[in-house]
Amino acid sequence: MDSDANTFIVLGATGGIGTELCRRLARDGANPVLAARDEGRLEDLAGEIDAPYHAVDATDGGAVDGLFSRAKEEHGAIIGAVNCVGSFLLKPAHMTSEDEFARQISLNLTTAFNTVKAAARHMPDGGSVVLLSSVAARVGLANHEAVAAAKAGVAGLALSAATSYVSRGLRFNVVAPGLVQTPMTENVTRSETARKASLDLHPLGRLGEPEDIAAAIAYLLGPESGWVTGQTIGVDGGLSTLRPPTRRQAKA
Repeated sequence: MDSDANTFIVLGATGGIGTELCRRLARDGANPVLAARDEGRLEDLAGEIDAPYHAVDATDGGAVDGLFSRAKEEHGAIIGAVNCVGSFLLKPAHMTSEDEFARQISLNLTTAFNTVKAAARHMPDGGSVVLLSSVAARVGLANHEAVAAAKAGVAGLALSAATSYVSRGLRFNVVAPGLVQTPMTENVTRSETARKASLDLHPLGRLGEPEDIAAAIAYLLGPESGWVTGQTIGVDGGLSTLRPPTRRQAKA
């Protein structure tokens, strides 16, 4: 990372993926500005990696805009921003309440829109913005209707923003994970039955780790991806594109 221009904003910094990304950026010599709602967890992570932090509710557009403004004022030009805020709901549509659906939209899509809007206002000289979608927005998975709708919106948002701001060199890309082992997905991964079913869905034969997703995000933030914009990259163990071989094919 260029030490003279290395400020990155990470919203949702205290989640499983956000935490690993912040650790990775700090190891690489960048200056991640951490943002999340839980100030106690923020303080612990900031102390671990020696990084600045701000308690922010990313569903509040004014709060996100204020975060970008303060970060630019205190740390110089922002060259990258990531929205790792999200939530996970495993329910069919007919069992999903209006409040549950609204929560999925708010935490997954509204936070992404607020990130895009603030980046457009406070990154006039270009940079990289990375949003998180889900494999559920790319392939039909039962009982994922609410989260799939919200995450599909994230991919569409990034495409439009990438077009709107391409002339200033502001890039927008999306990482779409499969099932990643984080605190948010513990309700699935701690059940042996659900875990086995999930493993069977992922052709590479394992669930994702936060490091898998953080590595993809870091690539999209860095100069190596300077010719990449408007893309949704699946980091999902092959779930969105491959079908595991049948038992007969595996023996051949």
